[in-house]
Parts: sequence; structure tokens; C-alpha cells
Amino acid sequence: MNLTLLFCIIFCTCISICLSDSGNLQDTCPRGSQTAFINGLLCKNPSDVSASDFGSSKLGDAGEIDIVTRSAVSIATAKDFPGLNTLGLSVARTDLELDGIVVPHSHPRATEMFFVYKGEVVAGFIDTNKNLFKKILREGDVIVFPRGLLHFCYNNGFELATAYSFFNGQNPGVVSITDAIVSSDSDIMSKIKKRLISASESEVSYN
Repeated sequence: MNLTLLFCIIFCTCISICLSDSGNLQDTCPRGSQTAFINGLLCKNPSDVSASDFGSSKLGDAGEIDIVTRSAVSIATAKDFPGLNTLGLSVARTDLELDGIVVPHSHPRATEMFFVYKGEVVAGFIDTNKNLFKKILREGDVIVFPRGLLHFCYNNGFELATAYSFFNGQNPGVVSITDAIVSSDSDIMSKIKKRLISASESEVSYN
């Protein structure tokens, strides 16, 4: 075999291994006390692990509704849900009042699966070619937001809407366009929502 080709195969294999999450070396690893700064969270002493580490009621109730966006987003990660540590998972709850919106944002470290539990929601994302993919979601419907792409949602019905999100990363991170705004402005939010709603049919996918 050509040595150059062999080198390329080995190099690509090593890169793919380095970019993937490492496998668990034990059954579980609930988050313990952080005594050092590392890329992740330290494990609890196995003798201190209990059933409570693997359950959470954080998402049982709606979060505090923002008066400008008329929405609330609560997320449970390994920091407050110990049993998620090293499993590459996190979960969030979104509540949207009438006319509520979650402004465009992205998650640099995870892909998101968005599941509508109650109500009717319009959700979508924008790819790197500036194409907009938008769907009307009703109870039981899901949409996926690829990692790192801007995405959004807003209430399209006449009652409170609730959705749950599942991430393939224990710390998805979030980058929001509102981070560039000095203070929340209802007029700006209104303009953002109008732009999203008025997207032309050529930009929208209902498949």
C-alpha cells in the first residue's frame, strides 16, 4: 500500500478518535464536588452515589417568564442533575406565553431535538447558506436543530405552549443574538418576530 495513503488513513482515524467523546470507564459517574478545574466534572465517590443522583424535578414547573420575550427556558445539565455527568446528555424546558418567542440562538457544543408537549409552535433554523427551514409543530411533533446553527421558536397558537429539548452534550452552551444588545428592547424583539413570521414561502420547509 502506498505509504502516503496509509499515513492519511491512520491520521484521519486518530483525528476522529480525538474528536469523539471518550467512553465511560465505569457504569455511572454522578457529578461530585469540584476541587479542580478540568474539562468536565469530577465523579462522586462510588460509595456516595444514590438514586437521587439520577432524577431531577427541575423541569416540573415553568421557569420565570421574561416580560419582553414572554418566554422561559430552563435547562438541566450535569451541574444540577448529577447523574448526567459523562453521559453526553442534557435536557431543557421551554414555555411560551401567547405571542412568546425564543430569539435566534445557537448551541456550539450540541445538537438539539425539540419536542412540543403542549400547544402549537413554529420552530426553525438557518443554515450556513442562509437558508431558512421552518415548521409548524403541534403536540407530539419534533424538529432537530443541528449543532452550531441559529434556531428559534415562537408560539403560534392561542394558549400557553410547552416544549422539551434534548441535547447530545452535557454542556450545550448558548450563543444568542440578544447578547449583542445592551439591554432587552421590546421593539427590537417585535421586529425580530415579525421578520421570522414574514419569511417568504420559498424560504420555508414544511416537509
